[in-house]
Parts: sequence; structure tokens; C-alpha cells
Amino acid sequence: MFPSHCCTCTALLVLVVLAMVTKADQEEKHCDLVGETAKESKREQALLKKLELLGDQRFEKSVSPNQEENYIYVFRVCREVNSSLPQSGLVQINQKDQKQTVVGRINETQVFSGSDWIMLIYKGGDSYGSHCSGEKRKAMIMISCNRKTLAAGFTLLSEEREKEQECLYLFEMDSSVACPPEDTHLSIGSILLITFASLVAVYIIGGFLYQRLVVGAKGMEQFPHFTFWQDLGNLMADGCDFVCRSKPQNAPAAYRGVGDDQLGEESEERDDHLLPM
Repeated sequence: MFPSHCCTCTALLVLVVLAMVTKADQEEKHCDLVGETAKESKREQALLKKLELLGDQRFEKSVSPNQEENYIYVFRVCREVNSSLPQSGLVQINQKDQKQTVVGRINETQVFSGSDWIMLIYKGGDSYGSHCSGEKRKAMIMISCNRKTLAAGFTLLSEEREKEQECLYLFEMDSSVACPPEDTHLSIGSILLITFASLVAVYIIGGFLYQRLVVGAKGMEQFPHFTFWQDLGNLMADGCDFVCRSKPQNAPAAYRGVGDDQLGEESEERDDHLLPM
């Protein structure tokens, strides 16, 4: 029974080791900045933290330099494009023969930023053949601020491969992660308006409670200084009437009395014949 027990323990140990290896293989790799880990820039680490929002997305762009060539560029932010291509962050696929070329790897990452953009650089790509002295490829991705989208517009701007050194692929895309924080400071006018509204609210609520609970007022009398505001309203109404009315205050009467000049001449006939003789 002892050998059987040992075989069981060995089998379990092998299964545990295989599970750990499989889990390690399945874990996605992330960007590793160029240089020693202990000496990595805090600013670069903060930028990579911002870019983590784009880690789950996959970007593709089809490019045809001429009628005979057609490529698809596949890009991921700090993630592997294809697990069969170790550390591949940006891959070029030749549509003609399906050959895959790693343009840049995430284990050789550089990143820096400006006021409204982030530049992500993948180095350590596959070596050029007859171009650029056979150096390794490098991809530069310019991420510009666009608050309307999380990520969009991935495209190839240019490929510099006619130089002897420092050749590169230049891409661009838009993303809100490259935008600076929005300024939320209130203006002086807003502060004054909020202060005034707060004072008015305190005045009305406090006065209402005082009139109701202390004075014992009812109805409209609960409004603080009701008589004062009523008189003020009447004065304002009188002022508006004085300024805006269309007729003068002392308007002439709509009728006129009959003057002496409008009376006709007195008739010559008299009523003398009615008197007694």
C-alpha cells in the first residue's frame, strides 16, 4: 500500500505543477518599460496606468502601399496581440502569404506625453531585412485627446525605412485617456450667485420657521417681513405704472362744456302774449 500511496502523491504533485504552468501561460503580459524595474520613471508608470483602460481593446488597420502589397496592422495597448508571438504589441500581417511580422514588443516600452497627447513606443520588433542596416523594428503610436470616444481612428501615418538607422512605423489614434483633467473650478460670478442663493434660502426658511413657531403667524403672514415686501411690491408696481403707462396722468375730459360762443342768437320772439292783459 505504501508504493500506491506514493504514486498518488506524485500524480497530484504533477497535476498541481501543470496547473500552475498553464495558469502562468494564460496570464496576459503587460508593458515593461525599458530599463531596470527599480529605476523606472514614475511619470511613465502613471501614463501606463492611464492606458490600462484600453487594454481590453484590439485595433486593426488595413493598408495597401501599392497594388501588389496589402498589410493588416494589429495593435493592442500593453497586451500581446498573439500568444504565439511572444511580447507582440503590434503585428504586421501580409495578406498575400499570411506572414506575421512583429513591429514592436511590449517588453521594450517607452511612453511620454504632452498637454493633450500620449506617445507610446514599442521597440524590439523583428529585424529589417535589407533596410535600415538590419536593425530591429520600432512602432510609435501617437494617442491624441478626444473626449468623445474611448478609442478610435487607429491608422498608419508613415513608415520610415529608407534611412540607415532609427527607422520606425508611425501610427495615430484618438482616445479620451490622453485628455487632461477638466477644469472644475468655479468662476467668481458662479461663487457669488451660489452665495446669494444660499443666503436667500436661509432667510426664507429661517424667517418662515420663526414666524410660524415663535410669532404664531398663519397663512401669508408666515413669510418673513411680509408687510415690507408687500409695500415694496406696491411701490414697484406704482413705479412701473408711472414709467410705462401710455396716457399722461392728467388726461383731459372726454367731453367739453357748451360755451357762449356755441349758443345761437336769442330769438326775437317773446312770450309777451302769454301775459295777462
